Amino acid sequence: MIENLNSLVKENAGATIINNTVIPNERNDEAVREASTAIEDSLKTSLSGGNVKEVANLFNGTGDNVTANPVTQQATGNFMDRLQSRFGLNVQQAANIANNLVPTVFKRLVQKTADPADKSFDLQKIFNEVSEGKTNDLNVKGMMNKLQGSMDRDSDGDVDLQDLKAFFTGSGGVVDKIKGLFNK
Repeated sequence: MIENLNSLVKENAGATIINNTVIPNERNDEAVREASTAIEDSLKTSLSGGNVKEVANLFNGTGDNVTANPVTQQATGNFMDRLQSRFGLNVQQAANIANNLVPTVFKRLVQKTADPADKSFDLQKIFNEVSEGKTNDLNVKGMMNKLQGSMDRDSDGDVDLQDLKAFFTGSGGVVDKIKGLFNK
């Protein structure tokens, strides 16, 4: 996944990294790798911390609302920290780059995983890699499809944050089952 993620970051890094004078040209590839690592690490941290609903919410849409997702926010913050510590950027420079690049990459990642014709990113492989193989026996795509089909938990005719919260909380809920995968 990380190779494809690096490519995806690079495809979207034109104005933010490649053509940005605050990142020296000879360090562009390094900056792209840092962005990829920040994104991968945020997915790993979210899943291993039991924040499965945040990751599921991220991949259950079209990618239009990724900026508000805690996983995206965490990756953006991580990338900002990396830009400051490894490249000596000030807070504003790092924030401009991270806030423009990370949500764009997540949006494209979500779109690619949702597109059956695009084989560059597979949701099952992403979950398997970030969980270090602990989701091998879990049908992630099936779980996501079930989520979409049975999300109206409060029977109010729409699927909103209340439905998502209800789906993932409670004894024996999805979170309890998935958390167990990461605590072994």
